Amino acid sequence: MNDAVLNRAVLNRAVVNDAKPSVMRVREIGVSALKGGRHRPRTRIALSALGPVGDRVFAVVDLADGRVLKTVEHPSLVGCDARWQCGVLSISIDGQQISGTPTTDATPLTLDYWGRPVSMRNVRGPWSPAFSRLLGRPVALARVDFPGEVVYGDTVTLATTSSLERLARESGTPVDPRRFRSTFTIDTGEADAHLEDCWAGRELEVGGARLLVGAGIPRCAVIDLDPHTGARGAGLLKILADYRLDSGEIMFGVYARVVRPGLVGRGDPVRLLPAP
Repeated sequence: MNDAVLNRAVLNRAVVNDAKPSVMRVREIGVSALKGGRHRPRTRIALSALGPVGDRVFAVVDLADGRVLKTVEHPSLVGCDARWQCGVLSISIDGQQISGTPTTDATPLTLDYWGRPVSMRNVRGPWSPAFSRLLGRPVALARVDFPGEVVYGDTVTLATTSSLERLARESGTPVDPRRFRSTFTIDTGEADAHLEDCWAGRELEVGGARLLVGAGIPRCAVIDLDPHTGARGAGLLKILADYRLDSGEIMFGVYARVVRPGLVGRGDPVRLLPAP
């Protein structure tokens, strides 16, 4: 890290630690039933002890290689819009809407996801052939055995409007929050950018739930994909690296895990609890 970037990082952290926002609220909620699929807005969501209910239940996998496909390597997945309601799975794949009640194989599969094993089951139905045509290779649709299996870090992710506004200023263009695929985008009012950095190890009350905030989120080229089509080219990762590079990682937003399940809706208050 060069001296200019280091000085900016130190200054940012100092400002963040001194910032005292007024009332914070949930601005946006987003999840995707399909790992890597289009991030869909929600007005309300239930958080269980294992994370957002209905989030990343299914994933596209390569059975021959024994691994879950990565979004950054298969950006066309971002254009796939999945809905999972009342036992019916509906996915728009390359303009074709495919709906049905998925059934899974009895025998579980152990697949690789970013270097760790996850337990999944192959889904029978019309989705796998459609995904194979989209990606031009044999793939399958699989369902996780346990919530959170195909989540890179903790099951909840948080971004703030202050940090998004900073990136918009740096890039000179509005930034669609869906690029960061956050569970919750929190309206932090006039607070300084990256206020969330100092929440690590603290608890947040978010609507009817409580979260324990963890580490920052290292970002990759997924943020440069159009959140509706998956087309590459925004160039935001490079801009973000100019002022958020830390020990080789480009950080934006924070992870969190659920310590008290509950319902969270758009507009609900967010409160940082006193440090223990």
